[in-house]
Parts: sequence; C-alpha cells; structure tokens
Amino acid sequence: MPPPQRRESSFELEFYETAYGDQPARRWMKDLLPTKRRALGMAMDAVLAHEGVGVCETKWGKPLGGGLYEFRLRDDDAPGGRILLRAFFHPFGERRILILGGYDKGEHPGKGFQESQIEQSRKRLRDFLVRSQQRSK
Repeated sequence: MPPPQRRESSFELEFYETAYGDQPARRWMKDLLPTKRRALGMAMDAVLAHEGVGVCETKWGKPLGGGLYEFRLRDDDAPGGRILLRAFFHPFGERRILILGGYDKGEHPGKGFQESQIEQSRKRLRDFLVRSQQRSK
C-alpha cells in the first residue's frame, strides 16, 4: 500500500499527558521500530489530522463508544514486514484530537491484550476529562 498523501491538516493532534508530565502514547510510538513509527506518524498526519472522527467512515477507524475511537494502520506490503497498528484517540475542543494510547496488533494479536489497551485508554480519557473540567472551573 503506498503511503497516504499529506494534506492540509484540519485537526490538531495532541498527546495525552498525565498529571506528572508523562505522555504514554508518545513514549509507545518512540519505542516502535523506525519503519512502523514513520508509517504511523505519516498516516496520522495525512489521514487522522485531516479526517478526525471521519476516519470511522473508512478502513482507517472505528468508534469504540464513550468518546473513544480507534485509528487503524495496516500495511501488508511494508518494507521490513507487515504493519498492523492501533492508536486510540478522542476528539475535543475546536478540531483537536487527543492521542491516548496504542499498541502493535501484529505483535499482540490476542483479544485480551487489545481489551487491556482499550481499558487503559478509557482510564486516560476519564483522567483527561476530569482534569479538563477542573481547569475550567
């Protein structure tokens, strides 16, 4: 599959940050193999930043409920081997996307691992919403 073409971004991508300044989704992405990290970064810039939640109307996304969405990257013909990644996100504010977490489905294909990553992203989303509400008071 050829890489997606970069278009003018409609949404700003941000990484969830804990109260202690850690960005677990960014850390996860940095730990990916360079080919996978580059492919995911390009896809997020070219597709997610342009479409936002609209990715769920395509092969690129899926709604998970409760404000949580999944961004999907699959490339069976990638140099160096197949890429199968998932990133979890939440739209908020004026055209902003919060990246909450992700995992390499190719390395962890089991349903149990997937569910644990989704639940972890849900916890991060709850934390983000509570802290956002506290800041707005």
